[in-house]
Amino acid sequence: MEFVKCLGHPEEFYNLLRFRIGGRWKVMPKVDQDSLSSSLKTCYKYLNQTSRSFAAVIEALDGEMRNAVCIFYLVLRALDTLEDDMTISVEKKVPLLHNFHSFLYEPDWRFMESKEKDRQVLEDFPTYCHYVAGLVGIGLSRLFSASEFEDPLVGEDEERANSMGLFLQKTNIIRDYLEDQQEGREFWPQEVWGRYVKKLGDFAKPENIDLAVQCLNELITNALHHIPDVITYLSRLRNQSVFNFCAIPQVMAIATLAACYNNQQVFKGVVKIRKGQAVTLMMDATNMPAVKAIIYQYMEEIYHRIPDSDPSSSKTRQIISTIRTQNLPNCQLISRSHYSPIYLSFVMLLAALSWQYLSTLSQVTEDYVQTGEH
Repeated sequence: MEFVKCLGHPEEFYNLLRFRIGGRWKVMPKVDQDSLSSSLKTCYKYLNQTSRSFAAVIEALDGEMRNAVCIFYLVLRALDTLEDDMTISVEKKVPLLHNFHSFLYEPDWRFMESKEKDRQVLEDFPTYCHYVAGLVGIGLSRLFSASEFEDPLVGEDEERANSMGLFLQKTNIIRDYLEDQQEGREFWPQEVWGRYVKKLGDFAKPENIDLAVQCLNELITNALHHIPDVITYLSRLRNQSVFNFCAIPQVMAIATLAACYNNQQVFKGVVKIRKGQAVTLMMDATNMPAVKAIIYQYMEEIYHRIPDSDPSSSKTRQIISTIRTQNLPNCQLISRSHYSPIYLSFVMLLAALSWQYLSTLSQVTEDYVQTGEH
């Protein structure tokens, strides 16, 4: 099915095919499980259960940095889960957070008192994003510098590192409106949505869809302000595995915001980028010129969809104009323009049919052999 979805996007079809037959290991090599201690095997098991997408980029890091970031991520996810649980009283939560570091040395420690169904309402959007995501970016940047994988400036520039985390967090919050509503969570900032409706849940009502999209566009415009910092941060990285680790989630987020912009589907269902699109981004975003080309592509996509009637239209155009000054190339990636789309579509369709034919032939042969044996 994923191959069929990509027929209108030849480069995605090609990259998805490469990815399936082993190309992914060049960008995201798997951890050698045999070389790990039993405790590290457990950590990577939990990492894959917690987030398969982040597990992939973490496992692609070089050497000991991989293990350090894996543990760092798991500890912060546990802290985040505890902090986000609004069913725990402040009197109980604060001591738990303060003493959490000591629980890491108690193998049998568990917290089983969460009810998770109470409604969570976010009151301070910028502060929340800083603590749950910005500090992660700052902590990781310090790790990169302390390991000497990166220059000291990467760990010292907390403003850029904070923006890296904030951009990802804001993108997730914007995209997950409907899922959060269904689960009883409210992360969209009230100082924004309160100017459009009385209750955040009202955006899901058909009669409020125009207001909902206007609020959505305002939040996306706010998130785009982090992109200049993202470009500056990524341009400083020198280690290839660290660059991939940082760049891939960022370009995924940029593509996600482009898919969400001015899109009513955010309030009706799930908005996701195509799998072939995701694979193409993973395989392309391995150097700064390619990342800048990706950013340019999606900024232009958003720019050409800005409605003149949208209240945030002038601010959206202004931030995109600012992003354009970051030496973005006025072209697509070279790898995407070698052949004409019609030629590539024909070749990809032929490859898909050949793949299907060979798979069917292999299955028929196997059935024939098994019948002969019986």
